[in-house]
Amino acid sequence: MVFASLLFLAIFLPINLIGYYLLRTTRLRNAWLILSSLVFYAWGEPIWITLLIFSTLIDYIHGLLVQRFRGQFLAKLFVVSCLFINLGLLATFKYGGFIVENVNFLLGTSFGAPSFSLPIGISFYTFQSISYVLDVYRGDHPAQRSYPKFLLFVSMYHQLVAGPIVRYSHIAAEIDNRLNTFKDFSSGVSRFCLGLFKKVAIANVAGELAHRFLDADLTSLSAGEAMFGLFAFSIQIYFDFSGYSDMAIGLGRMFGFHYHENFNHPYIAKSATEFWRRWHISLGTFFRDYVYIPMGGRKRRMYLNLFVVWFLTGLWHGASWNFVLWGVFYGLLISIEKAFLGKLLDRLPGIVGHLYLLTAVLFGWAIFYFVDIGRLGDFLGAIAGQNPGPLIGREVMVVISDHAIWLALAIVMCTPWPERVLRGLVGPEAGGRLAGIGDGLRIGFNALVLFICVAMLVGGTYNPFLYFRF
Repeated sequence: MVFASLLFLAIFLPINLIGYYLLRTTRLRNAWLILSSLVFYAWGEPIWITLLIFSTLIDYIHGLLVQRFRGQFLAKLFVVSCLFINLGLLATFKYGGFIVENVNFLLGTSFGAPSFSLPIGISFYTFQSISYVLDVYRGDHPAQRSYPKFLLFVSMYHQLVAGPIVRYSHIAAEIDNRLNTFKDFSSGVSRFCLGLFKKVAIANVAGELAHRFLDADLTSLSAGEAMFGLFAFSIQIYFDFSGYSDMAIGLGRMFGFHYHENFNHPYIAKSATEFWRRWHISLGTFFRDYVYIPMGGRKRRMYLNLFVVWFLTGLWHGASWNFVLWGVFYGLLISIEKAFLGKLLDRLPGIVGHLYLLTAVLFGWAIFYFVDIGRLGDFLGAIAGQNPGPLIGREVMVVISDHAIWLALAIVMCTPWPERVLRGLVGPEAGGRLAGIGDGLRIGFNALVLFICVAMLVGGTYNPFLYFRF
């Protein structure tokens, strides 16, 4: 089940909200959320609910053992055991086929690759559980003694299948004692509707346009068509994932949980370093806190640490060499920025850094998109204008003309300006009449957005979610 579906919007979410608010105690509400989350996760692939429960049970036990023996050798042993089991499960289910294929290629063997499907969200909830055990080991918070409460932390359907990666310390207090206020609920509804609009009205349209050009015959693609297809994919992946994060954060607030932000307008950045402080923030902070800093960070072997982090970041996104290449590309770029390029960019006009960043990001998305390295080469050849025919192409001009308003909206929504204008009109800081009727405007706006999105879902068939595969 996905958030941007009629089943979720019309049936699951209303039932979930009504049941939650009919219950009066936090304990009963937690039980309701656990049940709802397991139903949500099991809807598409019920078999993998056993893996989720097994993984949470293992990490719950490891958390208790690490706390019991903190400061002793056994605590380190249990941390190693936790990492071995969690990363072993991740390697088996996500990277098993990739490992076998490469072993067969290198050794000339013919081992059969595993044929099971990837459990949805395994990368997210695995990292979430690992961070919990490591934080217990470091003494950042005590182990959770209640398995149901720990299961709630990991399985909460708002963020289970695609993040943001929530740390236990972020919501530990709210598991036991949270306030459900109208202000939070209203804010959550607005945030959810914003994310739904991003996903349905922008990401889905961008995805269809990207598919139209990037999955075509690349040897006959004009440079303009190739560039537009890549631009459309960059719009799709940003609004697809940031929209999902908005919906997750909004759902959390409806139920009294406050998840941390996961995106901060990354396309306005002026360097790759800044871009990754703004994009998928929860993943970046995970690798910073649990890999980069423990390895020495800036103080010892900084460039080696950077390459290890970015190799892992690329591999985390998928079991394919193009993702590894994409991660190494950013590792190299950020290393160059730390060596000298960052200081140079700081001295130049901001537009120079911004154009540099957009060029780098677009090139990176090309590596990210094409799993087949051969097709990546054909695509880069099309970008360079090696294919016969006009550089722009009539088809792409027609597409741009037909989608001019949508393109303008997508570009503007990549910036902070729409949020600033909205806050200025209806936020309490605006003062005057508009601020006084802010609640009414917000309700009307949310109703309009919901109506538009439902209408597009009813009338459309293209509704993928990219990050389910990660």
